[in-house]
This record gives sequence, structure tokens and C-alpha cells, in this order.
Amino acid sequence: MPATGQTDHNILMIGSPGSGKSMLAKRIPTIMPPMTLDEAIDITKIYSICGLLDGKQSFFAIRPFRSPHHTISDAGLLGGTANPSPGEISLAHHGVLFLDELPEFRRSTLEVMRQPLEDAKVTVSRAAGSMTFPAEFMLVAAMNPCPCGYNGDPRRECRCGTNAVQKYRQRISGPLLDRIDLHIEVPAVRYEELAGKVPGEPSDAIRARVEAARSIQRERFGKSKASCNARMSSRQMKDHCQLDESSQELLRVAISELNFSARAYDRILKVARTIADLAGRGQIEAEDVSEAIQYRTLDRNLWV
Repeated sequence: MPATGQTDHNILMIGSPGSGKSMLAKRIPTIMPPMTLDEAIDITKIYSICGLLDGKQSFFAIRPFRSPHHTISDAGLLGGTANPSPGEISLAHHGVLFLDELPEFRRSTLEVMRQPLEDAKVTVSRAAGSMTFPAEFMLVAAMNPCPCGYNGDPRRECRCGTNAVQKYRQRISGPLLDRIDLHIEVPAVRYEELAGKVPGEPSDAIRARVEAARSIQRERFGKSKASCNARMSSRQMKDHCQLDESSQELLRVAISELNFSARAYDRILKVARTIADLAGRGQIEAEDVSEAIQYRTLDRNLWV
């Protein structure tokens, strides 16, 4: 996983089958900061409306992890049916929405998420009325690099032609990719790593770094609507994402050479701010910007 840890930045993992994308996604809630009382109350209200609380659980105290199947309808994702009711994106409020096999979702279904990803809320209108539900979630998506899954794999031969690979990747639109902060390549795990006895870094240690970064961000934004760097407004970015001359030049070259969109530019700055926070740096440095640019894998590959 990238050094940014979990700070509500949307992430897309690209890797061959069996590389561990789903496992990583399921572990993300374990490194997220504990929910506040207000967040727990918000989630409890949503699950209560949907009738998802039983006698054994009258209060929702853990961050939700929702993983809808790729056959889900627009109404199931956004909310709807005959009466306006919360969908999966609201059930993932203050938690994680995991979309596995992202290109297998209907493109129309994915496109309806674009506005909620920006506004952190969704308005559902039906004949019975119109309702607005909260939808401030971390989008975690996973996909294979091609239809067969082995494009770029050093140990397995890809059976897909260039056109098939391009068509598969184009199922995800540029505007949706622009709203995903981190594009991460997940290589297959080697046997030596699977059988190795050296333990990996525990979730508690990672969560401690995330909580420290979140503490910095809470102090930074105070009582504003932004809860973390990923939610910064343009005005806040001007105040908190100032770059020195070398960082500005690095970003200028990247934008010019790689044809990043204006939204991708904003995402890079927000991620760079988070990388600096995790390192305990008050000022964004060139290495933070460089790392944030590396997380635009699909843009760098001219993904269209």
C-alpha cells in the first residue's frame, strides 16, 4: 500500500488475479481512526432507516465496509426504489465502499457516482418525494489490467490483444478516474514473501500514523466543513498546499508532459499534503509532490 495510508483519499488498485487486492481493501477499515460519537450516530440513523439494525445491535460503532456486486443497479448504489431510501454509497458513509472488478460495473452505474464523490451527499428523487442522504465515503476499487488479467505480469502471458486491452480499460471514464486520488499497481505476491517468517507492519502501527496525520488535519481545518485533506476546498488548498520553487517546477513539468487534467492537479496537491502530514512535515516538499504524481498510474499511461 502507498505511504499515504488511509485518509479518505479514493484509491484504485490494478493487479493480476490473486495479487491481494480484495484482501488489502478489507484491511483498510483496520487502519482507519475510530469513529467519533457523531459519526456513529450518523451511521446508526442510516442503518435504522434501512431496517439493518436488529435487537442485538442497536448502535453502529464500527466503520462500515460495503462491497456491492457489479450487477447492482443505479438505484441500489445511489438509493431509490419506490420510496427514497439510502443506497450503498450512503450505507458506506464514514467508511469504505469497495467496488471489485470495477470495469464489470455498468458504465452508467459508475457515472452516477461522480457527483456524490464531489459533494459527499446524494439526492434521490422519486414520485413519493425527494430526499438527500449523506455519502462521505472512501471509494476503494480494484480491477485487472486486462480481460485475462495478466497484462504486464512477468510470469504469465497475456492473451489479450492491444484493442481488447484498450476497450477493457475504456469502460472506466476519464472523469471518474479524475475523482480517484490514488492509482496503485499491485504486483503478484511471490512465494518467498508468502512463506517468509518476517512479519509485516501491524495495523496498529499504521493506524497510529494515520491518527497522527488526522489530528494535524483536524487542527488545520478547525470547524470548517473539510474533515481531512481529501475534502479541501479550492480556497483551503491555496492556504495549505503552497509549494516551493522546486516543487512548482516538478508539478509544472508533470502537468505539461503527462497532460493531467485540472482535477488531477488538485488531487496531486491534496495527496502531497497528506504525504507531508504523515511524515510530520509542515511544508510540502518536492519528494511529496513526486510521490503523489507516481500515484497517477493510469494518467501516466495515457489511459483514456
